[in-house]
This record gives sequence, C-alpha cells and structure tokens, in this order.
Amino acid sequence: MRGTRRLGVLVAFLAVFALGLFAAPPQAAAADKAAASLTQDDCVKCHAAPPADVAAAGAKHKSEVTCLDCHAGHRPAVKNNIPKCSQCHEGKPHYQEKNCLECHKNPHKPLAIAFGSKVTEPCLSCHTDQIKQLKEHKSKHTSLFCSSCHDTHRKIPECVKCHRPHSAGMAQADCKKCHRAHQPSVVAYGVDVPNKDCGACHKKALDLLAASPAKHKDVACVRCHASMHRTVPSCEQCHPQKHQARLMKKFPKCGTCHYIAHDLNNWPAAQAPAKEKAADKEKAPKKGKKK
Repeated sequence: MRGTRRLGVLVAFLAVFALGLFAAPPQAAAADKAAASLTQDDCVKCHAAPPADVAAAGAKHKSEVTCLDCHAGHRPAVKNNIPKCSQCHEGKPHYQEKNCLECHKNPHKPLAIAFGSKVTEPCLSCHTDQIKQLKEHKSKHTSLFCSSCHDTHRKIPECVKCHRPHSAGMAQADCKKCHRAHQPSVVAYGVDVPNKDCGACHKKALDLLAASPAKHKDVACVRCHASMHRTVPSCEQCHPQKHQARLMKKFPKCGTCHYIAHDLNNWPAAQAPAKEKAADKEKAPKKGKKK
C-alpha cells in the first residue's frame, strides 16, 4: 500500500515536471499574448512623437503602411524591431545607398531631407540628367557640391543669391530665360526675350540700333541672333540677293557698303569705304594753283 502511494506521488511529480519543460515561461506567454493583441492605436499610448510625425509628414509611410508593417512585434518578445529601409525599399539605384539616415534623418518624416554642405554622390543616384549636363558643359558650377546650392532637398535657389544680375532690373525669372543652372555657359533663349535684356550686356549694339533710322531698329535681337547666344546670321537669311551678280562679285561682303547691321549705312567719316572717299575727293572743289 505504501509502495503504491509512493509510485503515485512520483508519477504526479514527473507529470508536473514534464509540463514545465514544454510550457512557455509566463513572461514569454504574456509577451506573445500582448504582441498578438497590439493594434495601430496602441502604439501612440507609449510612442507619441513618431505617430505625430507620420501624421504631419509621413508621405507614403502614412498612406501605404502602418506602424506594425514596419515594426513587426515588440520587445522583449522581438529582440530588434527597428527595420532596415531595404525591407521595403528596393529596385532602384538610390535604394542601394549605404547610409539612408545620413539624409533621411527621421524615417517617420521620410521626405524631410537634410544633409551637410559637401554632399554630391547620394544625389546622383536620382538626378542623372543634372550631373550629365554639368560634366558635358563644364563651368564653375561643375566643381561645386550639389549641396552648395541645394542645401535643402528640392530647394531651387535664386541665381541672384550668388550671381550679380546683368542689370539692376533683372530678377530670377529673367535669368531662366537664357541660362540653365546645370549648364550655365550654354546660353539659349526663346523668341520672347526683349531687346533690353540683351542690352544689359550688349549696350553699344543696342544703343546703335535704337538710334538707327533703318528698319533693323524695329527687329528683335532674337530674330536675327536666334536660339543660341553668339549666333551671327548672314544677311542673306533675311535679304535675298538684290544686287547684280557683277556688283556682288566685286563686293562680296555686305558690310563693305552697308557698314554694320546695328547701324546700317551710317559710316563714320574716318572709316568710310575707299570708294566713297574717292568719290568725295572728286567732288571736292579744286584749289587754284598759286602763281
């Protein structure tokens, strides 16, 4: 009888011991239960700032994912629930950058991008056209860091912050008529650029044109110097040959007789063509010989 009782106690003890081996610790079970029951609304109870940041400027982190999509589980049940950006962001060269937080300081505000004063390489993974222009059309801008001008992401600085305008009345909108920031030395313009803008640099030409009685005074600079800076057209582009062939053969350059396009037919006396000087000499009264 006594032996039977001892055997029963031993069996009960072994059963309890076995259950203890296979049962989860009370803390882990509680954590699992808590993790399973967490919802998006629970996060803000402890973490006030991140949900507020997401609500204010979360971009797609607000509209397309929840806290639990990124932060799978919770400590202590999950050892590290801070995800890597590559968990979701992949498939583009930009996502291969090593240190996302160097520019994206706060993942809950992913487009609030800030960087230092000497940043270029991370920009190039997205802005390929801009670096191509800078390299193909070298200028002082080529040697600058991207962040020298764009110290905040998507900021387009005004040219006049660094560059003195050609004339006092010029503003940022005027710069863009002719210059492109990533190829500033390639000066190209449309048909709507007024003569006064050209005159900011080419004052002498504009003054001559304004004072000229010829029809050229009513023609826009960009009509003749079309599209690209320093374009010098031939007169024949607008003026078909009107003189006889033999005359054109003798004087192939229009300027020989018509002077310059900005001041047509208005030769300074000191520069008058030789044929005119000769004609004037013939017309001049001859002085009588002294006896």
